[in-house]
Amino acid sequence: MPDPVSALTREPAPVEPAPAGALPVGVVPEEAVRTIVRPPRVPRPRRYLLCEPLHFEVRYAINAWMRDAAPVDRALAQRQWATLVQAYRDHGHTVETVEPVADLPDMVFAANSALVVGGRVFGSHFHAPERRPESAAYEAWFRAAGFDVRAPKSVCEGEGDLVPVGGWILAGTGFRTTRETHREVQEFLGLPTISLQLVDPYFYHLDTALFPLDDTNVAYYPGAFSRGSLEVLRRLFPEAVIATREDAMAFGLNSVSDGCHVFVAPQAEGLIEQLARHGYVPVPVDLSEFHKAGGGIKCCTQEVRP
Repeated sequence: MPDPVSALTREPAPVEPAPAGALPVGVVPEEAVRTIVRPPRVPRPRRYLLCEPLHFEVRYAINAWMRDAAPVDRALAQRQWATLVQAYRDHGHTVETVEPVADLPDMVFAANSALVVGGRVFGSHFHAPERRPESAAYEAWFRAAGFDVRAPKSVCEGEGDLVPVGGWILAGTGFRTTRETHREVQEFLGLPTISLQLVDPYFYHLDTALFPLDDTNVAYYPGAFSRGSLEVLRRLFPEAVIATREDAMAFGLNSVSDGCHVFVAPQAEGLIEQLARHGYVPVPVDLSEFHKAGGGIKCCTQEVRP
């Protein structure tokens, strides 16, 4: 029978040293934590309205990106736009198109035409006189598709400044859409509408500085917002993806997400890396020819929400 006293006093067996780079016992690698904690990203099929860039050109200058009569490669613009349409369809989304109208070179930027939530359409009234005829063309499409359209009483540039996230509408102002429109939208849709002040002319629309990743989170560039508006964003979205100015200037935040796949400018390399780390699937689509007019992926995409 073993001696119980000697068993208690015996020297413990030597412990093998941990391999180089190993974590202490009981510590879970960061990658494993992310895998365990983060729920899977689930895409939701969307319905998008776009306008072919048959008449796209830079004919005037109404934002900080535009240079009057800047040369545009329309054939390249057509190919880039077609690539975006195909990318949407390849990922299970419905794409419809509105007929482009001659002499409306910015009609390609469909997002500015309206805000559609719950099958209700809040139309547009553009700040720049050059773009105002676009409103009628898009309103005709919506009415033909069976929608009623509420015409705004003040300047409103659709999803350019009105961004639905979950049960809220984030509403940009400072360069285009007015606060009066924010009040109209809240009354029309019955959704809390949160005004955000834009302060940098390169981010003249909210959709150039922020986009929803899903129903609960966003990505944004802090330098585009006033101090108070930035504090609001921090409180609402403590886990937001924060973009650098470099990626924002590359139109990285003018992106479209289906809740999993993010259609994003390939030039926004840092943002693409962040999105992948957060579990999203970046789908780079180059719309660089449209950057000459201050637009990108989201500017070209109106979402028709049922």
